[in-house]
Amino acid sequence: MVIGVTGGVGAGKSFVLSIIEEEFDAKLLHADEIAHQLTEPEHSCYERIVEEFGTGILKEDQTIDRNQLAEIVFGDPSALKKLNHIVHPMVKEYIQGEISCILLEDPAKIIVIEAALLIEDHYEEICDEIWYVKADEEIRRKRLKENRNYTDERIDKIIKSQLKESEFEKNCQRIINNNGNIEKTRQEIKNALEF
Repeated sequence: MVIGVTGGVGAGKSFVLSIIEEEFDAKLLHADEIAHQLTEPEHSCYERIVEEFGTGILKEDQTIDRNQLAEIVFGDPSALKKLNHIVHPMVKEYIQGEISCILLEDPAKIIVIEAALLIEDHYEEICDEIWYVKADEEIRRKRLKENRNYTDERIDKIIKSQLKESEFEKNCQRIINNNGNIEKTRQEIKNALEF
């Protein structure tokens, strides 16, 4: 089974993923981590990003300064669209290759793909189900301030750039509520995976 897990920033996707991995021996594929690998200097995404956004986004060691790039794209929808157009098709292709390899070894393995843009990038084409990890905005904001030291301004920009709750709900087969009751969230996941 291939499950896509998505949700807004600060919804607690990592917590949900840790339960699935630890309690159901799932293989996790994190789109952000894969994107980071593919944007290192030795990969083709790197050159295209630098060409599009300029050398001002590079650190002294010539790697991409992700914070600098984030400041650019989360304040400019057209810049975000350009970045996504460069990176996400390559990430999806990489993930498809990984799924094939994993299922060759173990056809019964649960594979979980975590990505913020599962819906926008049409991961329903390769997932059996897409799950939406949902948390109230007030809780998400608190988590982002405490865990990542994000400012209200940064949170506003990121939330504005993401899908609305109604879009997530419309496009996902299952909703996992993650407002902070750990046992309730764990039970929802177990109910969903005991097939």
